[in-house]
Amino acid sequence: MSSKVAKHIIVSGRVQGVGFRYFVNQKAKECQLTGWVKNLPNGTVEIELEGDEKDLACFVDYLKAGNGYSRTDQLHQSEIEPGNYTNFSIQY
Repeated sequence: MSSKVAKHIIVSGRVQGVGFRYFVNQKAKECQLTGWVKNLPNGTVEIELEGDEKDLACFVDYLKAGNGYSRTDQLHQSEIEPGNYTNFSIQY
């Protein structure tokens, strides 16, 4: 049985203006993860999400691959306390 984990992720590269947040939103829902994604003023994308460890690992692979228009240069991940989210959303 997988345990529930939560992560804070900062993605840098070509991740703004290329449909990346929408892609993250879709993949998070596919992987049954909850949390949120938003663009940061410095050109990076911030993600906070939680779910089963195996689903999170699968999601991170999607982030690295990108959506065909994006490019992930760096992925900074840190474990955080679960926020008990009920869904995944795009924040503006």
